[in-house]
Amino acid sequence: MQIKLSNLGKRFNYEWIFRNLSYEFTTGKAYAILGHNGSGKSTLLSILSGFQLASEGKIDYAVNGRAVTVEELYRYLSIAAPYQDLLEELTLEEMILFHTRFKALRNITPQQLPDLLNLQASRHKLVRDFSSGMRQRLKLGLAIYSDTPLLLLDEPTTNLDQDGVAWYLEHLHQNRRNRLVIIGSNVPHEYSFCEEQLPINQFHYKAQGRKKL
Repeated sequence: MQIKLSNLGKRFNYEWIFRNLSYEFTTGKAYAILGHNGSGKSTLLSILSGFQLASEGKIDYAVNGRAVTVEELYRYLSIAAPYQDLLEELTLEEMILFHTRFKALRNITPQQLPDLLNLQASRHKLVRDFSSGMRQRLKLGLAIYSDTPLLLLDEPTTNLDQDGVAWYLEHLHQNRRNRLVIIGSNVPHEYSFCEEQLPINQFHYKAQGRKKL
């Protein structure tokens, strides 16, 4: 998987979140998008996923050298983010089975995933009754174990305790091979293993006055 950004920019009303961002992401590496809260990390990840559109510039996606349109990008990516919703009226097993109707899992069966999540005792529990930490582990598990070449993680250890952080690092390490991993974070333990870092504040843009653009 390759992603090429060319002079990318995003604004909300008159405020530019970032601008003139050119960068390339390549399979086999893990990248960290860094910055303080509100700096644009989540916005950039959302644009990379195709959930939002850039205000200017261009993104090119390719899988094995073949161009991929943003409309078909969902087939190749998995994502875990704080703003991502789960189907709360489903049990854990039902949620996993529903997910696998759209994304196959990597070298495991749906029945094995609860054990890997350390949620085997909650197979028949409704997601709405999960703690915040259990919900986050489920989000991460569905993303990490989906058989996709692109993995996007936004603030991945939110609501996780120390054991949960160790779980995240272990299972991500086991499932990094032949993937492009991009993590939005300002917490060092979430991205310490990343080979490349992209500080989003380098591309902040201060508009002059409030003239119409």
